[in-house]
Amino acid sequence: MKTLAAQVITPEDLLNHWQGHRALTRRVIEAFPEKDFFEFSIAGMRPFSKLADELLAIAVPGLKGIVNKEAKPFAEDSEKLIFKAQYLEKWDEATAIINEYWQKLSIEDFNETFNLFGQYEFPVIQNILYFIDNEVHHRGQGYVYLRALNIEPPFFWER
Repeated sequence: MKTLAAQVITPEDLLNHWQGHRALTRRVIEAFPEKDFFEFSIAGMRPFSKLADELLAIAVPGLKGIVNKEAKPFAEDSEKLIFKAQYLEKWDEATAIINEYWQKLSIEDFNETFNLFGQYEFPVIQNILYFIDNEVHHRGQGYVYLRALNIEPPFFWER
């Protein structure tokens, strides 16, 4: 018999929270000049395009894996994008796919253990929170880059 943990946030509110972060990260991508999106870095950190590659490789494949109960390996370099506009298009496609797959999760699924990418065995809720936390972490790097480029980043609270 499956049991439910105490619920603090509804699945719909969690999705809205995640998509709010994704909308903000999209605005960070938009703020970068084309060249700097692919080339600018500080202290050996990856350019923001590489961070966006990672975020794209986690969100949809991770959620699909959870919904389909398939622990496929992490694959960051599956598609080479060469223009910022391609990243924005992929970001928007991923947003729609996340919304679609989210609807396939039941409330019970959030407490089930899942081995994300065959590496991270945690309850689904923890995996989803990781998706969000990882994005916030990398977006923070993007904010540092934008400020170093004398570009005002979007307000972090406008999600």
